[in-house]
Amino acid sequence: MNMKSVAVSLGVLLSLSWGAVSQAGEIEDRIAKRLTDAVPGLKVGAVRASEAKGLYEVQSNNGDTIYTTEDGTYLLTGDLLKITESGIANVTEESRAGGRKVQMDEFGGKGIISYPAKGEEKAVIDVFTDIDCPYCRKLHDEVPQLNDYGITVNYYAFPRSGPNTASFNKYVSVWCAEDQQKAMDAAKGGRAVDQASCENPVAEQYRLGGMVGVTGTPAILLEDGNMIRGYVPARNLAEGLGLL
Repeated sequence: MNMKSVAVSLGVLLSLSWGAVSQAGEIEDRIAKRLTDAVPGLKVGAVRASEAKGLYEVQSNNGDTIYTTEDGTYLLTGDLLKITESGIANVTEESRAGGRKVQMDEFGGKGIISYPAKGEEKAVIDVFTDIDCPYCRKLHDEVPQLNDYGITVNYYAFPRSGPNTASFNKYVSVWCAEDQQKAMDAAKGGRAVDQASCENPVAEQYRLGGMVGVTGTPAILLEDGNMIRGYVPARNLAEGLGLL
């Protein structure tokens, strides 16, 4: 093949690939527009082709995942499951985990109350917590055990009652205390904490929880973005992380 033929062939390939990219972008834009037009208040975060042929995955502003056909006419909600050689895999949850990891990394641990691992750090968990939640208190009682296993526990505020409530203000007092750990230990133990106010990240962390799909507490986020919903005994958690 001479150089002229190579140049022509390369030009055709580039033209075809550019056309495919443009078409893909148009499909995603069309789906986003159709959904936002049909559902007032919906904000589409991202649209991408699903691994299930013919379906597109749409991430909404509240963390929900929607599946749609290419023309945006037919919608599916719920988790997409896949049969694999090792069993049933949750494709949707895998996608959520990836999204959570990105969001948590972007937030950057701003204003966390941290209980570091003792000795070598082997794992880190991010816990969205409500000071008055009974199972959050149960988990907090086992934080020293988690630290002994080499697990760092980072607390993020998620007062379930929402902003401007007693639980919310209690978290603000803990965060603004001179010794945050001491104040957190007292509050989790049901003891009074001196009222305090300062510039704080409690509302921002609460919003972050909503973005990553926290619906109850405790919500434990692992380093890969997977979420454990609810209390898990310290030993079971360590075993699940492969530390025991």
